[in-house]
Amino acid sequence: MAQIGLRAVRDDDLDEIFDQRRDPVSVWMAAFTAEDPDDRAAFDAHIARLRNDPEILLLAVTVDGALAGTVGSFPVGADTEITYWLARAFWGAGVATRAVELLLDLVPVRPITARAASDNAGSLGVLRKAGFRPVGKEVAYATARRREIEETVLRLDGL
Repeated sequence: MAQIGLRAVRDDDLDEIFDQRRDPVSVWMAAFTAEDPDDRAAFDAHIARLRNDPEILLLAVTVDGALAGTVGSFPVGADTEITYWLARAFWGAGVATRAVELLLDLVPVRPITARAASDNAGSLGVLRKAGFRPVGKEVAYATARRREIEETVLRLDGL
């Protein structure tokens, strides 16, 4: 069985993370993405902000030591949300579920929130397996799809 872990994002990860976040299929599924996933300067500025904000936790997800994606938590007003992004090669193998579980072990805040495009069955499944339950739906503009779509809001209560 593959060894799934989390570690700090390193400078030498950035080229690969940039490539992962501009994969057209991944971008479509994530829906709520950067305005221009191919804009490297905007990506670098965004990642630098994430890595330097003490309220944001951004970690690399590894599979047998290889970079598979990222997972993190961040404040939204008084709430805390989680997010993750995996390279397509790791979809459907339990990597995202395990990465979210590992992140939740590091982030003691409860309740904690997550969001996914309502048509992203894979991501919704990951979150449900990690204990999140749907608490609502919202309609928001999805940059990757250039239109408003429905987004499912999920929450994990208790420790």
